[in-house]
Amino acid sequence: MSEKTVLVTGGARRIGAAIGRRFGEAGWHVVIHCHRSFTDAQTLAAELPSAEVVRCNLADGAAALAMIEDLAARIEDWRVLVNSASVFRPDEARQLDEGTNWEAMHVNAAVPAMMAQAYLRLARSYAGRRVIQLTDQKLANPNPDFFSYTMSKHALAATIPMLAMAAALEDRIYGLAPGAILASHEQSEEDAELTHRFNLLGRRTGADEVADAALFLATGPLVSGQTLFVDSGQHLLAQPRDVMYLAG
Repeated sequence: MSEKTVLVTGGARRIGAAIGRRFGEAGWHVVIHCHRSFTDAQTLAAELPSAEVVRCNLADGAAALAMIEDLAARIEDWRVLVNSASVFRPDEARQLDEGTNWEAMHVNAAVPAMMAQAYLRLARSYAGRRVIQLTDQKLANPNPDFFSYTMSKHALAATIPMLAMAAALEDRIYGLAPGAILASHEQSEEDAELTHRFNLLGRRTGADEVADAALFLATGPLVSGQTLFVDSGQHLLAQPRDVMYLAG
C-alpha cells in the first residue's frame, strides 16, 4: 500500500470519525480503528474514497502494539498516527475509583504513548512521521469532575514534549486539545447547545474544526512538541465544574 496513510484510533464515531472523514476528503487512505463500533466503522469506510477498518481493544496493550506492527509491515507511506480513542467515565476528586482510574490511565495515556513509540520506531513514510495525541482543554482549565479522565490526559500531555525530544529530526509529535464539542453521557442536545458556548467567543466549537486542525498538524510546519487548543478559548476561562453540569 503506497498511498499516504493515516490511522485514526476511535475513528468510527464522534470526533475520531470527523478526523478520518477530513483526511479522506483530502485524498488520504484512512485506517479506521474501532473496538465495539465495527458497524459504524464499516459505514464510514464505505463513504470514503480509500479506507479500511482495523479492530482491537486498546485496553489490551499487546493487541494495540500488534496492530501497529501489522500496519507498519504492510503500509509503505504511513505518515500519521492520530490517537483519538479514549474512555471518559465519571469520578470525582474526593474519591478516586481505582478501576476507573486504571482504565483511564491505561487506555488514555499508557497505550497511546506505547503506540506512538512503536509507530515512530517501525513505520515507513516518504515525508516524515507525525503523531497527534488528542488531549483536552482541561489541561489548562481543570475542574474536579471526571478526575481519572483528566488525570490521564495530563499524563498523555506530558509524553508529547518527551517524545518530541527523542524523535528523529524528520518526525513531529503534537497535542491536539479540543474543548466541549459533542454532547456527553446523558447530556441533552439542548443543554450541549447552551453549555458548549461557555467560552471566550461564545460559540460552539465544531468537530469539523478539530478535524481541520488535525489535518493542519499532519501537513503544516508547526514545531514538534506543541499542543494546539481548538476550543473557542474555553481553556482560558476558570470553570468550577465540567460544562455538562453547568446548564441552568
